[in-house]
Amino acid sequence: MPQQLRSEVVKAIKDQKIEFIHLWFTDVLGFLKSFTMDVEELDVAMSEGMGFDGSSIQGFARIEESDMIAMPDPSTLQILPWRQKGALVATMFCDILRPEGGYYEADPRYVMRRNLERAKKLGYDFFIGPELEYYYLKSDTEPEVLDHATYFDQTTRDLAIDLRKDTVRALKRFGIQVEYSHHEVGPSQHEIDLRYCEALKMADNVMTYRVVVKEIAQENGVYATFMPKPLFGEAGSGMHVHQSLFKDGRNAFYDADDPHHLSATAKSYIAGILLHAREMCAITNQWVNSYKRLVSGYEAPVHICWAHRNRSALVRVPMYKPGKENATRVELRSPDPACNPYLAFSVMLAAGLDGIEKGLTLPPDVIEDVYEMSDERRAELGIGQLPEDLYEAIREMEGSALVRDALGDQVFEWFLRNKKAEWNEYRTRVTQYELDEYLPLL
Repeated sequence: MPQQLRSEVVKAIKDQKIEFIHLWFTDVLGFLKSFTMDVEELDVAMSEGMGFDGSSIQGFARIEESDMIAMPDPSTLQILPWRQKGALVATMFCDILRPEGGYYEADPRYVMRRNLERAKKLGYDFFIGPELEYYYLKSDTEPEVLDHATYFDQTTRDLAIDLRKDTVRALKRFGIQVEYSHHEVGPSQHEIDLRYCEALKMADNVMTYRVVVKEIAQENGVYATFMPKPLFGEAGSGMHVHQSLFKDGRNAFYDADDPHHLSATAKSYIAGILLHAREMCAITNQWVNSYKRLVSGYEAPVHICWAHRNRSALVRVPMYKPGKENATRVELRSPDPACNPYLAFSVMLAAGLDGIEKGLTLPPDVIEDVYEMSDERRAELGIGQLPEDLYEAIREMEGSALVRDALGDQVFEWFLRNKKAEWNEYRTRVTQYELDEYLPLL
């Protein structure tokens, strides 16, 4: 940690008379963890970190090696845009360290740092721009919507519009730049798009975004959910991830001489994503519920192919706009907003870099609507399909050397154990559907 930056942060916190600091980090499943310290402990925390019991955190240490250190990252300092009982409160993300020194390998933030370092050794900086969808509901117990509008609808006297505006204002006060917000396809479904930035910062921003969306909703007596498929028969919530690599300050995906302005690097990157799409699906879509979104008919991509304009494809390349070479990017459309962004961005990057390093050849883009194709036509074009449920995704991930290497052994093995337990609990549970359908008959 640079001493000058640490000193500047300590001074800023004391000058603004901040009373408390929330220290944030995530567990392996992507849940935000937090503990609060008084400003009087700031100097110690910034120099020595704060100790905690890692064995109580999902996917972290075993009981015999439970001591962990949360070291605040001063570059992530932000002031909460709302007061807590009159007190000014700041937040900082933390890196998790071992007491004897060094990053802790099961910290999702470190997993991402390690993958970014691999990209850096190849000369690349990784940039991300996600589109996170979510639903506003009247409570967290019943999926009752606030409105019945649909895509881009403009409604009057709409609470959700005010919620979105308040959320955008709060995000801006967090230093998170927003491109735009709008109503999505589903009733009471919304989206706020973040301006692209460096990948580690964006993973932090995604965690902050989810907190802010939920906090603003709660302040107004409603509930916001990033559950991938909260409503039967309606659109699920996705997280379309726009991504690009920069080299020496220039977009490595851009090629002025290519008909579609797409470089050989970009094409091999996409080929890597397509090759490893099934293996990394358990990370980008990690819940049983995720696979109720990944079905044909609701705009969620399930077929492994790429296209320029075709939104039924798994990977889409937005059309080039003259003079906007830095905006050249690829969009992976399968992830959902309930994933762990540090792990999800890591496996995407690893897959893309694998394509570049191996010089993979990109198959032709798909112009037809993949949903309308017959199985025979898809087979003819070599178009595969994402796993249909979490169990299939787990089996794909188990055999993936790439995902294991991207996550590290500890995270890889713990994640698989956790997901197998989730699947076992789900498949043995008697649902309301079964009671409604079978109990009166059998």
